[in-house]
Amino acid sequence: MNYIFKRKIYQRIKKWKIEKDGSTALLIKGARRVGKSTIAEEFAKREYESYIVVDFADAPSALWEAVENISDRDYFFMQLQFIYGVRLIERKSVIIFDEIQKCPAVRQAIKYLVKDRRYDYIETGSLLSIKKNTKDIVIPSEETRITMHPMDYEEFRWALGDEATVPLMQEMWTKKKAFGDAINRKLMKDFRLYILIGGMPQAVEAYLDSKDLMTVDQKKREIIELYLDDFEKIDSSGKASRLFKSIPSQLTGNASRFKVKGALGASIDKEKMQELLKDLEDSCTVNISYHANDPNVGLSLHADYDSYKMYVGDTGLFITLAFWDKHVTENVIYQKLLSDKLSADLGYVYENIVAQMLTVKGDGLFYYTWPTESGKHNYEIDFVLSRGSKIWPIEVKSSGYKTHASLDAFIEKFSSRIDKCFLIYAKDLRKDGQILMLPAYLTMFL
Repeated sequence: MNYIFKRKIYQRIKKWKIEKDGSTALLIKGARRVGKSTIAEEFAKREYESYIVVDFADAPSALWEAVENISDRDYFFMQLQFIYGVRLIERKSVIIFDEIQKCPAVRQAIKYLVKDRRYDYIETGSLLSIKKNTKDIVIPSEETRITMHPMDYEEFRWALGDEATVPLMQEMWTKKKAFGDAINRKLMKDFRLYILIGGMPQAVEAYLDSKDLMTVDQKKREIIELYLDDFEKIDSSGKASRLFKSIPSQLTGNASRFKVKGALGASIDKEKMQELLKDLEDSCTVNISYHANDPNVGLSLHADYDSYKMYVGDTGLFITLAFWDKHVTENVIYQKLLSDKLSADLGYVYENIVAQMLTVKGDGLFYYTWPTESGKHNYEIDFVLSRGSKIWPIEVKSSGYKTHASLDAFIEKFSSRIDKCFLIYAKDLRKDGQILMLPAYLTMFL
């Protein structure tokens, strides 16, 4: 079945249409298979009298002939209407340039198409591919850019037909009320289903159609293989692919930073490594958290960009990548994960989902480490958020907790800088001294 999922980005696109009124094109960037093309066409269907989707990944030869004459806009628009059998209406039609990175000539011409003012324009593409394929052209300034992420938890609940749970959680969070152990167990099990499936629309579709987690896993493997193929295209040495595949093992190792040599088996030139990191970040397939050398307001001013942790952009893909050594992740593993009975410490899975949820909210990711009194180990704050003139430190646990030594030490060290501090875990909402302890699904409200 073909599903059209309700996505929050729709309202951002609508805001662009109303406020810009044709004065800019809209570029929807994001990872492959995140739903960019689908949302663009769905928006066009609902908000315009007519539209054309120009898919440069599967374009007829006549289109390429028309592109050669794009400077003659009357001719270009007439050719498009003939090719696609659609009548364009001035100021009431939109042209979608899908996979825009495959046609640099149109990308460069956006400036003049927008200036023409006849129609609206929506571009979609992977920022990584756009950057690689348009490095020799003038990038249009007449462009509004928005990033599309995997489905967030509320969008996932909508896909499952549930529009009640998240607003109810929001109400309880506002009142800072505990849910009760039985309700929290149910909410955490529902949330773990989201962690396992993830927010890639094709994975969610596979679940809705089959209710079988192995079928979902196979779909996620196809998406990962697509990403690995993309990485090979931009880095034939295979280093980008190996960095991506090593993310679960790096996090499991509980190191205070990503160990490049451990991932690649060898050292790498610093400049080359920074280029690979930028490419991975531009692909929107990873979220990178940088070490904050001085955890204070303006975290990016004090970031160490040579010390970082890397997370997979979609935690459902992270789960599949973590069990990549198996041909397919058996249902027994999924079922144990779903029931929270897998023996392995899954703290890194919860770290990944918290990183994902914070990124979707628009937070930059930063963490902080410093030596313990003995000097043999490090304290670590998993995430530090900037809020107003203060900071919020966050520690993440996979289930319950016995101690929170790092948070306690951080509070003592930086008490004047802290507004609120949080421990994110699997149990019910409660307070422990200055620390507010909240179940992982409430991360979306921070």
